[in-house]
Amino acid sequence: MNDRHMARRGARSMKLLCITLLAAALSGVGAQASAAGPVETRGTLVLDGVPPHSADVQRTLDAWLVGRSATFQDFLPDGSLLVTTRFADAEQLHRVRTPRGAREQLTFDAEPVGATRASPTATRTIFARDTGGNENAQFYALDPDSPHARLLTDGRSRHGSLVWSRDGQRVAFQSNARNGVNQDVYVLEGDADAASARLLVASQGQTWSPLDWSPDGTRLLILDYVSVNDARLALVDVASGAITPVMFTATPKTRSGIGSARFSANGRGIWLTADAGEEFRQLRFFDLDTQRSRSLTADTPWDVDDIAVGADGRYVAYVTNVDGYDRLTVLDLGSDRPLPVSGLPEGLITNLRFDANGKTLGMSIESSRAPRDVWTYEPERNVATRWTFSETGSIDPHGFAVAQTLRYPTWDRVNRKPRLVPALVYRPTDRANARGKWPVLIDIHGGPEGQSRPGYSAFTQYLVNALGYAVIQPNVRGSTGYGRSYTDLDNGMLREDAVRDIGSLLVWIATQPDLDAARVIVSGGSYGGYMSLATLVHYGDRLRGGIDVVGISNFVTFLNNTSAYRRDLRRVEYGDERDPKMRAFLQRISPLSRADAIRKPLLVVQGLNDPRVPASESAQMVASVRASGTPVWYLAATDEGHGFRKKGNRDFYLKTVATFLERLRD
Repeated sequence: MNDRHMARRGARSMKLLCITLLAAALSGVGAQASAAGPVETRGTLVLDGVPPHSADVQRTLDAWLVGRSATFQDFLPDGSLLVTTRFADAEQLHRVRTPRGAREQLTFDAEPVGATRASPTATRTIFARDTGGNENAQFYALDPDSPHARLLTDGRSRHGSLVWSRDGQRVAFQSNARNGVNQDVYVLEGDADAASARLLVASQGQTWSPLDWSPDGTRLLILDYVSVNDARLALVDVASGAITPVMFTATPKTRSGIGSARFSANGRGIWLTADAGEEFRQLRFFDLDTQRSRSLTADTPWDVDDIAVGADGRYVAYVTNVDGYDRLTVLDLGSDRPLPVSGLPEGLITNLRFDANGKTLGMSIESSRAPRDVWTYEPERNVATRWTFSETGSIDPHGFAVAQTLRYPTWDRVNRKPRLVPALVYRPTDRANARGKWPVLIDIHGGPEGQSRPGYSAFTQYLVNALGYAVIQPNVRGSTGYGRSYTDLDNGMLREDAVRDIGSLLVWIATQPDLDAARVIVSGGSYGGYMSLATLVHYGDRLRGGIDVVGISNFVTFLNNTSAYRRDLRRVEYGDERDPKMRAFLQRISPLSRADAIRKPLLVVQGLNDPRVPASESAQMVASVRASGTPVWYLAATDEGHGFRKKGNRDFYLKTVATFLERLRD
C-alpha cells in the first residue's frame, strides 16, 4: 500500500473515530448527561448542554462584534492594493484603488479567502482558500477585472507558500499532493493549472516551503522548518533541481531559528532573520560569493520578525518585536543607515511587502485599541498613507482598555532571583465595575511557540468594558519573543513547568488589591486549551471554571491522530510518543488521565474539521469530565476547523463564552 492510500485510509479512520466520539459525547456518556439543556443542532452548530444565551449578552454583545478589519495582501501593477475584509459572513478579497477609496469586492464565497499574491507584471492574482476550516488550501487564479476565479489545484491536497517569479511568468509553491504527507516544492508555468506543475523538490522528510526567487529566475530560496529554533535554508537550481545548503551559521551543526529570508536585489546575497544559535533572531546578510554572514542588529536584545527587500536594492525594511510591540526600521543601503520613519501609528505590523519597484512599502497595522488597517509608507519622502478605515461599530474606541505589560515572579530562580514571566493585562475602569474587586480571566495563547501580543480584539474589550473582567494574557515559558532559551524551557519532560507558571500567576493575583482571587477563570485555545485543562486539574480549587477551545486533552492520542503532514513537527515540541518512556510521561501529564480532578464548570469548543487538534480530543474530554458529574457545555461546528472563522458561527461562540463568564462572575 503506497503513502497516498495510507494517508487516505488514515483520514477515513480518523473521521469515523471523531464521529463515534462525538456521538458518545452528545449522548451524555454514562448517567451524567449535562443538566444545562438538551442536544440541539442549529444549522452547522451542535449545542450539547449549552443553555440559552444571557439576555444581557444578547442585548449588548452584537454592538461590539459588528466592526471589521482590513488586511493588506499585495500591490497590483497599477498601484492599487489587494486587501481582505469582511462585509458578510467571511473575509473576501477586495481591491482599493486609492487611499480612502471604496473596497471593491472581487470574491464572493461562503469560505474566507486566505493569503493572496499578485503577479508583479500582470493583473493575474492567485489566492488561497480552504473548505470548512480543513486547512487543505487550494489556489485560485483571478483577474481583478473579471468576476470569475479559476481553481488551479487538485481540490483535495494542502497547498501554500506561493511565490511569484520577478518576471511574473512562474510561481513556486508548497504542496503535499504527491502522497498526502510530505511537503514538496512545485513550479507552475504561465497560466497552466497544477496538473502541469513540475515537482522541483521532493521531500525526504523535510518540511520544504519556497521563500523567494532570485532576480534572474534561475534559483529558488527554500526553507526546511524543523522547529521554532531549528530551520535550514537552501538554494535550488530551477533547471536541474540541484539543492545547495545555505551555511550562514558558524558551524554546519549549529541549529538556528529562521523567521524570513529574501534574495538581495542583485541576487548575490540573502537577507534573513535568524538567531544562528544565539538568543534572538537578528537581521543578517549572507554573501553568496564570500560565503560569509554578518549581523546588522547584534546589539538589539529582541527578535527581528519580518523583512522586506526593495527590488531596486535601495531599501531593506524590517520589523523588531520589542517586548511584544512592533518597531519598523527602514535601512538606506546607499548610506547603510536607518531612515527616520514617521506618520505610522504604534501597533503590530504584519504582511510587510514592497511594491514591484521597491519604492513603496505596504503593511497592516493594529493595536489593542484600533482594528487592523492597511497602510503604505514611502521611504524616499518619509510619507505614511492610511488606505482603509475599519470600523468599531457603534462603540466609541476612546473608552477601550490599553494593554499594559507586566512581569510576575514565578516558582524558579535565575541568577538567584525569581524568574519573571511577562504578561499583558487589560483592566476595567471603575465605571465599568461597581462590585469592588474585578473578576479575572486568564487567557493563554496557543503554540506553544507563540506570544500574546497587544493586538485588537473587540471581544476582549467587551469583557473588560461591559462584563467588568480583568483579562490577563501570560507569556509562560515556551513562548516566543523572549529568547530561544526561554522558548526551550517547556520542551519534552519540562512540559508541566509552564503549567506551574499559571500557578504562580494565581499567587500573584491573590496579592493584587484590585483583583478578586475568588473569581478567576482560565481559558485557552489549541495548546492554550491544554494549558487551561491542565490548570483546572492542578489548581482547580483556586478557579471558578475553565474554557477549552480546540485543545489537546491527551498528547498520545493527539500525536496519533493529528494530520500526518504535521505529526513529526509536533513530536519535536512535545516528545515522541513511540518512545516508551516519553509515552508514559505524556500519558501521565495529559488532562484526560486526570479528568476526574476537574470539578469546576467547563466550556469546550471545537471545529469538527480541525486538522491540527482533531475533534476526538474534545469529545473524549467532554465524556470523561461529565462521567465525574462535572457540568460541561460543549459547542461544535461542522463547517469549522482550528477555530471559528465565519462571523455567524463566531458570534454564537462568543455569546456562549460571554454567557459562561457572566454566570461564573455573579
